Amino acid sequence: MSNVMQQRPFRILGIQQVAIGGPSKARLRTLWVDLFGLEVTGTFRSERENVDEDICSLGAGPTCVEVDLMEPLDPAGKPAVHTTPLNHIGLWVDDLPTAVEWLTAQGLRFAPGGIRRGAAGHDICFVHPKGNDQFPIGGEGVLIELVQAPPEVIAAS
Repeated sequence: MSNVMQQRPFRILGIQQVAIGGPSKARLRTLWVDLFGLEVTGTFRSERENVDEDICSLGAGPTCVEVDLMEPLDPAGKPAVHTTPLNHIGLWVDDLPTAVEWLTAQGLRFAPGGIRRGAAGHDICFVHPKGNDQFPIGGEGVLIELVQAPPEVIAAS
């Protein structure tokens, strides 16, 4: 085990969510809700994030995976939640503030916005898909959402 791995002061507990973007939320619902049988458990709409999304659930209990079906409010606006069909993946973290502090010190680049309340009510932040000169490590082309796990997820992990 590397020295970095021994010193990590947090744990990634599992997949919290998968976010899928498209030009039409209705078409996404046909596949994920009507055909696959996922339950819509909520909605989220944000002008700032240019998104109208249905929040669905896959599985049950504390390790249930959230599947977000997203369409842009403005197809020409940013962020373009529909241009990458697999928009981002969310990971449960047992201690989000500690993880962000430690990962930043290791050179991981975070997207603007910092830790904030996410669509499902959990504190979240995003790892930028690309590194830069100041923070050379990124998501290698993948937007990654780190999500503060609630006590029941931590206990189940």
